[in-house]
Amino acid sequence: MKTTNSRPVVLCLSGHDPSGGAGLQADIEALIAQGCHAAPAVTALTVQDTVNVSDFRVLDREWVLAQARAVIADLPVAAVKLGMLGSVEMVETVLEIMQSLPGVPLVCDPVLRAGGGGALGKDEVGYAIRERLLPVATIATPNLPEARILAELPDGTPDECAAKLLPFCRNLLITGGHGDETEVHNRLYTHDGKCHTFTCQRLPGSYHGSGCTLASALSGRLALGEELSSAVRSALDYTWRTLRDAEQPGHGQYVPRRLPLDFCQ
Repeated sequence: MKTTNSRPVVLCLSGHDPSGGAGLQADIEALIAQGCHAAPAVTALTVQDTVNVSDFRVLDREWVLAQARAVIADLPVAAVKLGMLGSVEMVETVLEIMQSLPGVPLVCDPVLRAGGGGALGKDEVGYAIRERLLPVATIATPNLPEARILAELPDGTPDECAAKLLPFCRNLLITGGHGDETEVHNRLYTHDGKCHTFTCQRLPGSYHGSGCTLASALSGRLALGEELSSAVRSALDYTWRTLRDAEQPGHGQYVPRRLPLDFCQ
C-alpha cells in the first residue's frame, strides 16, 4: 500500500560526476543512507573520472533556477546541500533560491578542487562563496586545502583559517586527513566561539567523493532535526565507515561505499 512520504527532503545543488564517485550521485546515496529523500538539481556537468577532472561546464542559471523552483513548489524541502557551483553567477543563483527557503538549514561544501587536484572554478568563485554564501549557510564544510583557499592563507593552520573565515559564517567544519598524521582531526568551530575536535583513525589510500559524502550526510542529519554538533559527529562517523569499506572501481582513487552491499537485495 502506498503511503505519504515521511522522509525529509534535501535539495542538492551540485555538479554531475560521470564516474559516480562524487557530485550528485554521492549526494543521493549518502542521503538515502540517512533515511532522507534527495532532490538533485544539476549545477554543472563535468568530464572526470576517479583520477581527476579534465573539464567542466556550468549550466545556465535559468535552468538551475527552474529545477530548484520545481522542487520547492512540489516538495517540503527540509535542508539544502551545496556542492560544485563553478561560477560567480551560480553563487548568486543559489542566493536567489535560498530566498524562497527562509529558515531552512544550508550546508555549504565549497567544492573548489577535485580530489585529483583539478580546479572546479576560477579563483573568484572562492571569493564569492566566502563573501556571499558563507554568511547565509548554517555550516560550511571545507577540507583544509579548501579552507586555505577561502581564507587566502596558503600555509594556514586550521585555527588560523577559522579565525579568518568565522566572521563570514556561523559554523565551520574543517576536515583533516591531508597530512601524514596517524589520526585525522576534524574541527568544528561554532558561532559561540567554541571548537570541538573529532578524531578518527587515518585510513590508507586517497578517496574520490569523501567531501560530498560528508556534506550530504550532514545535511540529512540536519533535515532529520538533529542538533548541529551531534549531526556533525553522526555524519563524520558515517563517512569514515564509507571510506573504510571503499572500493576502487577505476584506475584512480577509492570511491566511498555509501550504501551496504545488500541494499537492493
